[in-house]
Amino acid sequence: MTSLPHRLVQALDRFNAAHPWDHNAHYHRWILRRLPHRFGSALDVGSGTGDLVRLLAARADEVHGVDSDPVVVSRARALTPEPTAASFTVADALTGLPAGPHDVITCVATLHHLPFAEALDTFRRHLTPGGTLVVVGLFRPQTATDHLLGAAAVLPNAAIGWLKNRGRNAAPPNSMTARTRPAGMSFSDVTAAARTLLPGARLRRRLFWRYTLTWRRP
Repeated sequence: MTSLPHRLVQALDRFNAAHPWDHNAHYHRWILRRLPHRFGSALDVGSGTGDLVRLLAARADEVHGVDSDPVVVSRARALTPEPTAASFTVADALTGLPAGPHDVITCVATLHHLPFAEALDTFRRHLTPGGTLVVVGLFRPQTATDHLLGAAAVLPNAAIGWLKNRGRNAAPPNSMTARTRPAGMSFSDVTAAARTLLPGARLRRRLFWRYTLTWRRP
């Protein structure tokens, strides 16, 4: 997260465990604002229990959610009402994606689990010309800016957790099914690699220990 004092990190972890909220779902509406009002085919890589897939399905002709965990995919199917434009597949994020091409590809808190360059190249090949890729990812704090942004997120993080749970202890939200693995790449490493693979990609550090990447295929 950040290089905060150890006792403060422990206290924050205890508070977050008692008042959990989905840091990834926090960016879903932001993702939708990056996309056309209507589009044909969409692909969500690492779709989890399908929250983002269901949002995309309201604006797409078809949406494919892909996740490697069969238990999570089963849960996503159970949570998705029929009829729907959404479908869910148990598959590897690099070798098992629906062929496409797709007008929209999204990937939230999943890219740091994959070989970075290979994953972005795979996404690029599955994207139709003029299509949009949107990534919300995690990075390893390295610079003073990274650590300051992480520290600045501590109080808003606690406040949102408190408000969403109305001050009560709560069970973890459905879409966060597993503890997120720490990221290995710094933001500067992510930026350099992404702009080499996806010329013109736009990247930005975000609150709550995330970054965003948007790219439109020429």
